[in-house]
Amino acid sequence: MTEEHVTVDGVELCVEAFGDPEDPAVLLISGATAAMDWWDPEFCRRLAAEGRYVTRYDHRDTGRSETSPAGQPSYTGYDLATDPVRVLNALDIPSAHVVGLSMGGGIAQYLAILHPQLVRSLTLIATSPAGLRTDQTELPRMDPRVAAFFSNPAPDPDWNDRDAVVNYLVDAERDFAGSLGYDEEWMRSLATVVVDRSRDVEASVKNHWIADEGRHVEFRLADIGVPTLVLHGTDDPLFPLPHGEALAAEIPDASLIPLEGMGHQVPPPALWDVVVSSIGKHTSRSTTR
Repeated sequence: MTEEHVTVDGVELCVEAFGDPEDPAVLLISGATAAMDWWDPEFCRRLAAEGRYVTRYDHRDTGRSETSPAGQPSYTGYDLATDPVRVLNALDIPSAHVVGLSMGGGIAQYLAILHPQLVRSLTLIATSPAGLRTDQTELPRMDPRVAAFFSNPAPDPDWNDRDAVVNYLVDAERDFAGSLGYDEEWMRSLATVVVDRSRDVEASVKNHWIADEGRHVEFRLADIGVPTLVLHGTDDPLFPLPHGEALAAEIPDASLIPLEGMGHQVPPPALWDVVVSSIGKHTSRSTTR
């Protein structure tokens, strides 16, 4: 396990790798506002034990990657969507199996369209279609409790008070859990690492939401041409299960594995057996084109 800073196109990103560089590469992409720490190191090690070279990285304004002042992001959504290319280029990885969560799943879809030569396969977790669908049926909206989270956010903590910020992050995740339950002890351990590693947690929490879109990329899901696995919680309150079903229906030859009881979250330890096994099998069937 090694952590390092890489700079490509003048962008400084923090990355960490697990496993043997000679094994097929897997790139993990976090959701909005999320540092790479939300991919639990033990989860990464278990995936590496499947014979994969697992890399995770901090988005801009998260963890130890470059950071703008809170409220003043110096990048666009398109910049975030193309940072995986910078990571792979910096690590001299010619192509990777890409695993994206939530916003990271949207980034993964863009990557498969914009840079298909870099993508050996997609695994899309707790995310929604980023491209055009042939089925025009409206997908279900977020649960009211999550809508209230966004429309009436909790007051800011004292950003200089470590414990208060950890509590703020832990509480922010509570409404996104499913019937599997909210593992507060595990979430607190992750949030504590996030706070201790981050250059500016306030910027992490705020800046992704207000960044300009930048270049708009319009595409059809049917044009994604890499093997795709969709992992989606049956109790996802942000993107209900039909969002995952739509991805599997629209992307050619994609498959869907519902994760019973999971909400909108990084797969918790109770689901690691099925998630790691599923990604391992999926990536073993996918070969470089």
